[in-house]
Formats: sequence, C-alpha cells, structure tokens
Amino acid sequence: MSETTTIDLLRHGEPVGGRRYRGQIDDPLSETGWQEMRDAVSGQRPWQAIISSPLKRCAAFAAELSDQMDIALSYDDRLKEVGFGHWEGFSGDQLRAQDPHQMKRFYHDPIGHRPQNAEPLENFSQRVSQAYNQAVRENSGQHILLITHAGVIRSILANLLDAPLGSMYRFSIGTASLSRIKIETERPPTIMFIGKTSLY
Repeated sequence: MSETTTIDLLRHGEPVGGRRYRGQIDDPLSETGWQEMRDAVSGQRPWQAIISSPLKRCAAFAAELSDQMDIALSYDDRLKEVGFGHWEGFSGDQLRAQDPHQMKRFYHDPIGHRPQNAEPLENFSQRVSQAYNQAVRENSGQHILLITHAGVIRSILANLLDAPLGSMYRFSIGTASLSRIKIETERPPTIMFIGKTSLY
C-alpha cells in the first residue's frame, strides 16, 4: 500500500490597501481578507500541522487557525512573497502611468525584465523549493497546510510540473484560494485546485 503525503497551499486573503504589487511589504489582512480566509477553511479541516509565511497577511490567520485546531504551527522565511523591488507598494495602474509597457515586458519575460532591485526569480524559486521539499520530507504521510503567497504557490506548481521558470505567472491564484498536492510513491505528484477561482 502506497503512502500519501498531502500538501494544501492556501493563499492569504485581501490585505489592507487592496490589490497592488506588495511583495514583502508587511500589510495585515483587511476585514474582507479575514472573512475570505475563514470562509476558505469553513469546511473540513484535515490538517495535522500548519507552516506559514511570517508576513502578517499569512501569519495572523495561521495563528488563529492553529489555536482553533490545536495543531502545530511553524513559520518559514522562505515562504515569503517574491521581492518586487521598486514595484512594491504600487498598483498596476500606477505602474502603467509610469511606463505603459513595463508590465507587458515583465509578464512576457519575468526573468529578463525584473523590476529594479527585485529579487532574482531564480533565487526566489530556489528558496521556495527548499522550503517545500523540507516540508514534504519532514511531514511524510501527513496532511499539512502551507499558508503563503500567490508567487510562492505559482513557483511550487511550476516546479512540480517541470515548467519553465518564466511561465509561472500563467497560473492565476485567487485570494484565499486553496490548491492541493498529493504525493504518492507510485506516481508523480498530482495537483487539484479546490478553492475559489476568482482572479486577483
């Protein structure tokens, strides 16, 4: 009989300040964001442990949920969002006003057209992979929850699919959306999108 390890990936809800390239700016959840997160876990709660990004928009809800479930919670700096450099704090409209073509350049080539002083995508992918692989290794046969950011989830999914690093922004990860990865000994990891599909 094969052993199954299940990793659920939950993106944080809406932060205070709404939609923008937040990166590692440490804004907390808005009231809407708190409700989104609570709604996302309002059904079955199969998790045996939680691992969270230490940024407030993930960590505060992780603490609430772990208290409610009485399960272990740990924080991993490697699960922080990618650093967006000079884009951090700006909305898409603000960035387009600065340069109407810079976002197109970025999304078509996120490796070659990084925002100024942004974290290199290769470095980001490497730290995320290290965190994910450690979580899988240390929780073999368990069902755990990672509470993190859209970029982190994109990076994990791209790596699992052996997709080119530059393709990760083709995944649309909604606020408070849930993705599930099942790892079995007899087959490659499988991915299931089980949360909401609204774009954000």
